[in-house]
Amino acid sequence: MRRQEMDQVRSGRHHASVSIIVKFFAAPSHEAAAAVVDGGPDGVFQSLSYGTFDAEEALVEWESIFTGRSLDGLVAAGEPEVVADPGDGEGPMLFAASDALQDALAAAGRFRLAEVGQLWVQERAVDGEVFDQEIATRILSDLARLAHGLRGQGHRLYCWTA
Repeated sequence: MRRQEMDQVRSGRHHASVSIIVKFFAAPSHEAAAAVVDGGPDGVFQSLSYGTFDAEEALVEWESIFTGRSLDGLVAAGEPEVVADPGDGEGPMLFAASDALQDALAAAGRFRLAEVGQLWVQERAVDGEVFDQEIATRILSDLARLAHGLRGQGHRLYCWTA
């Protein structure tokens, strides 16, 4: 889906188009995760750090690729869920990965992660963005390991951006 189309589907949802810092982490609840929105998860939760991509859009695109659900349908369903946005789109934000995405990541093998990474890179290229295939696969592989470790713990996967 083109960025303009994604923005139209979001209709009124505030978000920064590109995050300079993206950190994924696990927390036991929305409340616990939201407590770190101002300063980020470092020092409170173990996190995976990346930079300079639209994390909100990535979460939706990854879920669409993994599950086959349409981007329109996911965005209309409120994915990814905004857990905290104290600056109304003008500062740090916190998203929760959906259960479907978390489960898909946890169950994905190396081949599937590489395939999803490749499809995501192709999707970004349609919008004129260049994203390295190796980096995309590494991000998804790191998230898959984190999600796999959460099985049976009742924790959720969150994404903090600034």
